[in-house]
Amino acid sequence: MASFHPDLTLARFIPPFFFGPRSTALANLSRPKPRPAPEDLIVDDLTIPGPEGAPDIAMRVYRPRAAVGPTPAFLWIHGGGMITGNRLSDERSNIAFARTLGITVASVEYRLAPASPAPAAVEDVHAAFRWLVDHASERGIDPARIAIGGASAGGGLAAATTLLARDTGGPLPAFQLLVYPMIDDRTVTRTDQDVRGVRAWTKRSNRYAWGAYLGHEPGRDGVSDYAAPARRTDFSGLPPAWIGVGTNDLFHDEDVRYAERLREAGVPCELVVVDGAFHGFDIIMSAKPVSREFWRAQAAALRVALG
Repeated sequence: MASFHPDLTLARFIPPFFFGPRSTALANLSRPKPRPAPEDLIVDDLTIPGPEGAPDIAMRVYRPRAAVGPTPAFLWIHGGGMITGNRLSDERSNIAFARTLGITVASVEYRLAPASPAPAAVEDVHAAFRWLVDHASERGIDPARIAIGGASAGGGLAAATTLLARDTGGPLPAFQLLVYPMIDDRTVTRTDQDVRGVRAWTKRSNRYAWGAYLGHEPGRDGVSDYAAPARRTDFSGLPPAWIGVGTNDLFHDEDVRYAERLREAGVPCELVVVDGAFHGFDIIMSAKPVSREFWRAQAAALRVALG
């Protein structure tokens, strides 16, 4: 019997779910509706230029109405295994970040696999980051204090975008917030993992999603580290990071190792491991104390990083 955090014992009754072609198509048809703009925030829906030759990008921006002068900013990238989700997926959390920290939050919508396999998503996110930097003055943002982050696939894209920003010699994010990031396609080939406590995102879903994103069977040689950042060998010169993951998350091992490798390269990295927590626990059981504390840890890390 798998061991779950005391706040998450009901997870024992969550059945396995497979994200495949049919379920993903249905999920993408049922897009969440925008929440009414809170009175204390200015919410803008923008369309910005995509990468050269690619479609434009949709972005939703939240800014405290009471903000005076340039604020720090946080570019948030939604999860969904690279195959589902949109800029509205995490609206409650984005609103909370903007309100709690007094910062501008931008949620970006990127092209999804399998219709648009790698490197489409990371190119879209990188274009969105560069747009925020280039248009910081008109958006009331301090360009030196723009963090990047995301959950699951979004966390993987945040890590990949940071690598791409460094490699292209452009401006770097000030901070990386990586929430149980999806960063290593080779996890699908492992046979030594104890998956009895895994919930929500299973090995079968992971194999399908990575195959859709890469355009071929995952785990092969030659996969780009912009698709799977854990394949990178040089992490020097990257901005500080925060990584959070649960022990019952399929991504636990790859995320802990990524944190270790950042530290080995001299990159400050705070690692938060939640005992007995599964993938997406903070979304599925958002009202539980352990989930609220997990979000508060993210907000605290951003507050320190962005000043």
